[in-house]
Amino acid sequence: MDKLILFNNNDLKNLLKNRPSESKFGNHVQLLPDFNTIYDSLLTLDVDYVIFGIKEDVGVFANYGNTGASKAWDATLKVLLNIQSNEFTNPSKVLILGHLDFSDMMEKVKLLDQNNKKDITKARKKVAKIDKYVTDLVYQIVKAGKTPIIIGGGHNNAYGNIKGTSLAYKKPINVVNFDAHSDFRREEGRHSGNGFSYAYTEGFMKNYFIFGLHENYTSDNIFQILNKFKSIQYNTFEAISIRNELSFKSELERASDFICDKPFGVELDCDAIKNMPSSAMTPSGFSVKKARAFVNYFGKHKNAQYLHICEAAPTPETETKVGKLITYLVTDFMRANQSK
Repeated sequence: MDKLILFNNNDLKNLLKNRPSESKFGNHVQLLPDFNTIYDSLLTLDVDYVIFGIKEDVGVFANYGNTGASKAWDATLKVLLNIQSNEFTNPSKVLILGHLDFSDMMEKVKLLDQNNKKDITKARKKVAKIDKYVTDLVYQIVKAGKTPIIIGGGHNNAYGNIKGTSLAYKKPINVVNFDAHSDFRREEGRHSGNGFSYAYTEGFMKNYFIFGLHENYTSDNIFQILNKFKSIQYNTFEAISIRNELSFKSELERASDFICDKPFGVELDCDAIKNMPSSAMTPSGFSVKKARAFVNYFGKHKNAQYLHICEAAPTPETETKVGKLITYLVTDFMRANQSK
């Protein structure tokens, strides 16, 4: 795991903002000082959740998107570590592992041109390399009986999350994805728009539910593909929130019936949240409250195996906003998951 940078005590001290008579989340989380293998180290730790970041936006670049998703991890840590430690947050069961660092690849991608097909091909080959690291880390965490919470990077990393969990269970898993896009595009080289199609074709994903597709940004070809498979179901944001043809609550239940009978992953793309700085920010999308309700709902299920929050792209002006949003989602998931 040469790409894994462990989060250490010095990192923690630099980020913690202690106040008199307060106990912060970061005062009670666990850290991993060293490891021979992640799997063996996790077996000895009394933690339920392993939080780690993915600092890359190569997959977004390879999908002709706006970069910035690599910055979500740092923005989240600044907020998460400084929320209150209390009966609702329960940080003692949390390991802040660190992050997968792909800065070397990102430096090379900066020299590439999105308008050049050969450069896009080069970027997509790098995404395939990133897949291997994400897959291996998620595999080791799930195999050790812990729940990974993955923050940052493009939605290309859904592939590694799904494959790693599937390999740990030695069978395909299901997935529910809160997203404005299907990310089920053709297998044309790896990027942020085809993580789920690759996972499905290669047999790591069985049932797939897409929650909140945007009708204006889903091609007719994609709709035809989605409608062809019995193992894929979806709804649209417009049907739920604009035309009121479907209710948010009943659609949560329908998605649950479709994916919750076996181990499943929870994917959340920040592109789906209104005005959230992301790789494809939208002025019209689900509210933060709806996103939190989604995470809470699926986090309660005993078969929920991981949470992945991706595509947030903070700027210096918006990093606190992004950090707070992701922190709410992380703690919502853990609270719900602990009650299952």
